[in-house]
Amino acid sequence: MTLEPYTVDEITSQVAALNRLARNLWWTWDQDAQDLFSALSRRGWRNLYHNPVAVLREVSEYELRVRLQDREFGALARRVLQKFQAYMDDKETWAAEHARGLAGRPVAYFSAEFGFHETLPIAAGGLGVLAGDHIKSASDLGLGLVGISLFYREGYFMQSINEENWQVEYYTHLNPRNLPVEPVLDARGEPVICSVDIARTQVFFRTWRVNVGRNPVYLLDTDIDPNEQHLRDLTLRVYGGDGTTRIMQEMLLGIGGVRLLRELGVAPSVFHMNEGHAAFLALELMREKMAGGLSSAEAEVATRQECVFTTHTPVPAGHDRFNLDLMDYALGRYIRQLGWSLDELMAFGRVDPEDEKETFCMTVLALKLSRAANGVSELHGEVSREMWQSLYADRAIEEVPIGHITNGIHTLGWMKGTVRSFWRRELCGNGNGNGSGNAGGQADGNPGAPGCGANEVLPSGLARWEAELGQPDFWARIEDPTFVKDEELWALRYRLRRELIEFSRRRLLIQGERLTRTAFIEYDHLLNPDALTIGFARRFATYKRAPLIFDHYDDIVKLVKDARRPVQFIFAGKAHPRDDEGKRFIQKVIHLSKHSELRGHLVFIENYDIHVARMMVSGCDIWLNNPRRPLEASGTSGMKCGVNGCLNLSILDGWWREGYDGTNGFGIGDDSHPENVEEQDRRDSANLYGTLTEKVIPTFFNRDTAGLPRQWIRMIRRAMATLVHQYSTDRMVKEYATRYYQPDR
Repeated sequence: MTLEPYTVDEITSQVAALNRLARNLWWTWDQDAQDLFSALSRRGWRNLYHNPVAVLREVSEYELRVRLQDREFGALARRVLQKFQAYMDDKETWAAEHARGLAGRPVAYFSAEFGFHETLPIAAGGLGVLAGDHIKSASDLGLGLVGISLFYREGYFMQSINEENWQVEYYTHLNPRNLPVEPVLDARGEPVICSVDIARTQVFFRTWRVNVGRNPVYLLDTDIDPNEQHLRDLTLRVYGGDGTTRIMQEMLLGIGGVRLLRELGVAPSVFHMNEGHAAFLALELMREKMAGGLSSAEAEVATRQECVFTTHTPVPAGHDRFNLDLMDYALGRYIRQLGWSLDELMAFGRVDPEDEKETFCMTVLALKLSRAANGVSELHGEVSREMWQSLYADRAIEEVPIGHITNGIHTLGWMKGTVRSFWRRELCGNGNGNGSGNAGGQADGNPGAPGCGANEVLPSGLARWEAELGQPDFWARIEDPTFVKDEELWALRYRLRRELIEFSRRRLLIQGERLTRTAFIEYDHLLNPDALTIGFARRFATYKRAPLIFDHYDDIVKLVKDARRPVQFIFAGKAHPRDDEGKRFIQKVIHLSKHSELRGHLVFIENYDIHVARMMVSGCDIWLNNPRRPLEASGTSGMKCGVNGCLNLSILDGWWREGYDGTNGFGIGDDSHPENVEEQDRRDSANLYGTLTEKVIPTFFNRDTAGLPRQWIRMIRRAMATLVHQYSTDRMVKEYATRYYQPDR
């Protein structure tokens, strides 16, 4: 089919549409959109954190107009914009049929962090990534959801490693002009300004809007006049500063977030607190109701009916607590607006309201003022009921009103482009799904093979092949070797491993100091594309026990040096700036990678972010997770593996305790744990090494006459069939909508 060239007016319209698209994070889960922006400047796309707003600033409008006249690029632009518009206009969504009780009144989803993409680094870890995936799936399902968070203008810290192999933190300024955000303006085109009384003063904030498909996320920003500098810095960094900064940030998030929604005329159907950081929103809802004439008791009952709460923390010390003096300092003016005494306020955050020594706990506040609460896995729900049983002293542990909805991931968002291209070819190559045809060079921005249906845009805004990936039947079919051949799956795994290794080599070169030519050659040949590649990447909290595998150091050295069955490790992750024990774990791993016999077989990639995570969960063969059970509330990083053909090797904690069936990955130990920490570490270390040497390595290297590890490939198929659809945020958001969000449920 020959496409007519654009007219001048059409080009003007397309330029404007591409600039709008760049500021909607829909592109983060659409491969064609990413290919489109990448094609404008390959180098810019790589160096500017895959940020289309920044790329478009590098490309003049004249150049963009000229490029749109190119037949191939113009066709891709037309298709992408058509898909995006169809997605935004679709009314026949899941929510339209199954969540009618929420029609016209969105869910207000409050979270201290959102992890959308490496372009916008305002998340510290899994809590934020989960929040980002939550709102992406809500958009896909047509569920109205408004996110509330803070705009951290220095984001979360960047990580470098010094000569002592010690983590060093530094920060970079985030310029909204170069980010996929837009200012929230009033009818006169001026920034919408709201305020919250914090400590002894009135704190003003403006707001930035992040468009996530159909849904907005509003980021509150105090870096404006007339705030004094220390208050302008309130939104400087994610979880930055001391306890005083923390409580002030949480007042801004909860109280300020409600006030912003009122200013914008948004009337939520329910307020969802994602962890206790947002719990002050419930106080603001009570204040509103009391100002309208309700008594405190009546306002409490009414507020409880509007709120739901998700806890993510299975450790008592992980829940925010503030002492009496800090509460008085930070909320003194606000308490007077409530018409309460300080003791009356403290009672809402205490398990025992009469205990004057008990601190104010944000989780207790959230539990007391929510109609429903949940943990994020089955085991975490059990742990939470036991942890907070004292709050419900008249009930048995199993009757404590904390349920569970197991976390998930946004499937398309975590499917690497190479994998998307693979399934596009398999599903559309020649129309019968056996992969023998050619769907065109989608990864290079080509429009695809004519006639195969790959580019047909459905009313949902998805291409037909993309819609297939959202169906459980599709993933179930993967167990059938006639659907996709073993040879093709194994070739895909080799390509993904190669991409990870070459990415690692580039990053390690950048990390290195001044390199001689010899050192360059060493880095250029670092890691082995034929080796079993084991990945560990997450926050370096001590309970996650990053170096546990190296307890068997001498034995691990023998494994990595086995020329017949080589093994290698890729590590990444950040420790909290104040967590010296976590930093020591990083130091140990890096020291082993540089100054031990593991050199060349173990590497540490600095500055872990969503991009590094995406590369690792796709390129590793094994995703290692060995937390001290039951301290892993969910552990969503392992969910991202199955969609890319990586297998889990994990303690039976969090989600893996539910997902593991003995055939879809590897479990470390059994469904129990010693109470003694030293004994648990000793037993888990032995079980980890035993599982690795007795099951993982033999299965990976057991090749038939064709050179294929048939049993390993069967496990990949099984993991895809049993895990990908079940542990998606589509399933998770549907559960929230049907069980918790709709008031009649």
